Amino acid sequence: MPDCQIYLISPLDVSGDFPDRLAAALDAAPVAAFQFRVKDMDELAAASLAEPLQRICAERNVAFIVNDSIALAKRLGADGVHLGQDDGEVEDARQRLGKDAEIGVTCHNSRHMAMAAGEAGADYVAFGAFFPTTTKDVKHHAEPEILTWWQGIFELPCVAIGGITPDNCAPLVQAGADFLAVSSAVWSGDAAANVKCLYEAIRAAS
Repeated sequence: MPDCQIYLISPLDVSGDFPDRLAAALDAAPVAAFQFRVKDMDELAAASLAEPLQRICAERNVAFIVNDSIALAKRLGADGVHLGQDDGEVEDARQRLGKDAEIGVTCHNSRHMAMAAGEAGADYVAFGAFFPTTTKDVKHHAEPEILTWWQGIFELPCVAIGGITPDNCAPLVQAGADFLAVSSAVWSGDAAANVKCLYEAIRAAS
């Protein structure tokens, strides 16, 4: 098992046959965590889409993380929540989700945000985007050396995100990313084949 692991982020549309695609992806290669990321949907509708996916993750011992919403994470009894800079405070998430919840924070390309998140009690920090991405509007670009800097000072795991593919992931693995967060690199096409390809690329770079 390489030191760097896969952190899979859902596409925005998780309806239809998506649960089968998720199961196939998780069975194809080791995945550490899955982030449920849907937008502009009420909590009840989101919860009903999340439940089968959460079950698939639990059966495979993959952490189920909810994007943005502390309330939805609490409703689902999720393994954790991932907070953007405007999605609430780490302390509030910890109080509502409990001491064992995995709480991650988006830190863009900011050393200051990452240190503040660590001090607030986050379990991991996420840096990016490292490459152009179609998954979201990118306002911040990060360089691999921020991962090396972080690893040299802090014990807390760091996640690299943004346009990562099997072809470009090597510098991030070598710079010290603990996790690579990927979405379209897996979901555009055969998810099982894509996740396997990414895993092999990480192994080759480790």
